[in-house]
Amino acid sequence: MFGGRASQNLFLTPKKQERKEEDVMNNKQKSVKLAKMAMLVAISIVLVMIVHFPLFPAVAFLEYDPADVPILIGTFAFGPVAGIILTAVTSLIQGFTVSVQSGAYGIIMHIIATTVLVTVAGVIYRKHKTKKTAVIGLIAGTLAMAVVMFFANMVITPKFTGMPLEAIMKLMPFILLFNIAKAGINSAVTFILYKRISPFLHK
Repeated sequence: MFGGRASQNLFLTPKKQERKEEDVMNNKQKSVKLAKMAMLVAISIVLVMIVHFPLFPAVAFLEYDPADVPILIGTFAFGPVAGIILTAVTSLIQGFTVSVQSGAYGIIMHIIATTVLVTVAGVIYRKHKTKKTAVIGLIAGTLAMAVVMFFANMVITPKFTGMPLEAIMKLMPFILLFNIAKAGINSAVTFILYKRISPFLHK
């Protein structure tokens, strides 16, 4: 008497058998990809815990952290959609743990800023995966993030912090410099590290 799984496999046509094997392989690859993405989220959270400091005294409430480096690396490895997912998951976990004092405001601003950065950089890099397009994508993403955060701070910051728009506009040059510096540093670190980490992520 045949076993259940063995008997099923005996009556599969070659095409169905091949399709089944492909499904098993695809599911395995998806599981490995999810595990690697989860690892990148964990690294991002740990980096926020151990590295965070203000860049400009005038806006000391804005602290640099390298949390976007693993997210950018994941974006280059798995695509912009994966980068957006990594951004959302990391922002939510960070917002409810290590950055809980920032509340909903911190979560929203982090999601907006990093989503713009990884989407622009990821879309440009995906077209032609070269060092040149990586540089172009990271620079474009940095500038796009700075522009979007300019308007986000005008609209969102007054509602959550109670700061008058006039006060925010006075700080805006420092906010723009901060966003460019933060994204620029994280982009540079990503550019240096990605090719070294890429073989592991694509196994």
